[in-house]
Amino acid sequence: MVTPHSERSPQTPSVFTFLTTWRLDPVALLAIVLAGAFYAGAVVRLRRRGHRWPVIRTLAFYLLGLGSYAWVSFGFLGAYSTELRWAFTTRIALLLFAVPALVTLGKPVALTRMVLNGMPLRALNATLRSWPARLFGNAIFAPLFACAAFLVFLTPIAATLRDDAYSQWAITLLVPLAGFLMVLPIGEHWTHRTSLFITAEFLFAFVEMVLDAIPGILLRLNDSVLDHAPAVVGSLPTWFPNALHDQHLSGDFLWFIAEIVDVPVLVVLFIRWSRSDRREAKQLDDLSDEEMEALTMAHLRGGR
Repeated sequence: MVTPHSERSPQTPSVFTFLTTWRLDPVALLAIVLAGAFYAGAVVRLRRRGHRWPVIRTLAFYLLGLGSYAWVSFGFLGAYSTELRWAFTTRIALLLFAVPALVTLGKPVALTRMVLNGMPLRALNATLRSWPARLFGNAIFAPLFACAAFLVFLTPIAATLRDDAYSQWAITLLVPLAGFLMVLPIGEHWTHRTSLFITAEFLFAFVEMVLDAIPGILLRLNDSVLDHAPAVVGSLPTWFPNALHDQHLSGDFLWFIAEIVDVPVLVVLFIRWSRSDRREAKQLDDLSDEEMEALTMAHLRGGR
């Protein structure tokens, strides 16, 4: 049963509708097939060398990593990404934060580095050390990038992106990649940083909790439709919200996701800080009296 859009009360889909609605995204399907095949090939190659890759990491990569990517891309959020603001923004937030974090549980970069050698390995290491990778993984850049990306939802650009097929396909590929680059230094532990640097990251993570929430709060509290998108026409489900309620739902979900995903990041950073601090303390304890005195004198001379 459908009713005229003007007579509908602002509602949300039922749990059954949310869980059973799906749409095939060919771009996402291709990405899943290629990523899954590459990971499986790396595991097989490693096994042929006499090494075993942990099953738990393989399951995490396929079930949690690629599984979450498929659920976001093929499920309700992907199917209604064009029509619903809250489906569009929630999809992007999950692709930027949740999916990359779950993918890193499978340690794909560590696996790749174990099976590569020679020029391919040097190329991968050079890519990881390149300025784009270091920029996206920087604790200062990541929250600013996420906040800037979410602020687009407050402008008519969001309506253009929602309505354009090429933009939707680009989002399917580029947003998870950007998110993966941001969580890679934390999830893969491929960089060695001092406890002081991790402390700075920890403080910036708290700043990120505030910055990421701003776009969601503005979407929720604003009583005018900010993207100026035309009303969706045609026969719509009875639960389909009006434009303003759609925007408010978008703000609610965006605000919630932006806050909740920072919690595990803070936990991981705290664990890394504890380990780094213990490692640095042990290195100092292992120094002889002469080495400690030389280190102290060098520090004092450097401070002059």
